[in-house]
Amino acid sequence: MIQTNNIHKSFGTLEVLKGIDLHISRGEVVSIVGPSGAGKTTLLQVMGTLYRPDAGTLRIAGTDVSTLSAKEIARFRNQHLGFVFQFHQLLPEFTAMENVMIPAMIAGRKQRASRERAMELLEFMRLADRADHKPAQLSGGEKQRVAVARALMNEPDVVFADEPSGSLDSHNKAELHQLFFDLRDRFGQTFVIVTHDNELAALTDRCIHIVDGKILEPAVSEEDHNI
Repeated sequence: MIQTNNIHKSFGTLEVLKGIDLHISRGEVVSIVGPSGAGKTTLLQVMGTLYRPDAGTLRIAGTDVSTLSAKEIARFRNQHLGFVFQFHQLLPEFTAMENVMIPAMIAGRKQRASRERAMELLEFMRLADRADHKPAQLSGGEKQRVAVARALMNEPDVVFADEPSGSLDSHNKAELHQLFFDLRDRFGQTFVIVTHDNELAALTDRCIHIVDGKILEPAVSEEDHNI
């Protein structure tokens, strides 16, 4: 699903990623861990097409993203990728339903079909009765589940999550962690999660350790082991 080859990324004179080779298989739930400043979030943002690498290649779902124009990358991101952040980043003036529908509206999809898809996701998140509530009327856990539903709106191939449970209490954190696996089983997405949470990292199919811009050990998937 994701293949990076010799990815480098610098900001000014600071080299953050120093030759990342990584393969993530379809349907994997993968965590990326490491100390602060190791390059975890930068790697996530490069794989999520939010940053272009300075060198190296990136393939996602069979597409060589490295060759796409800025406009083509934006379209690819909307159609194939979803994002969940530590702080939900919902638009406060919109309801939960409207927030979930935003990626479909950007893609130009029909409103009726988009509302049906959004309600399906909210029902799966046990939030159907909160569809017309605005973020200020939702709990922290509810807001983050709305954000996850939004990430899934366009049926992406990959969902990238950056410290998704970092702002939640222990109960909501446990629920969110389980949700990722339930979603993978239900909808088949690949999840790539940057986290400092050892409990979440231990639950994932594979844990990738990054230190000083390099992967600590070969980050191959179970599929690779079986080849």
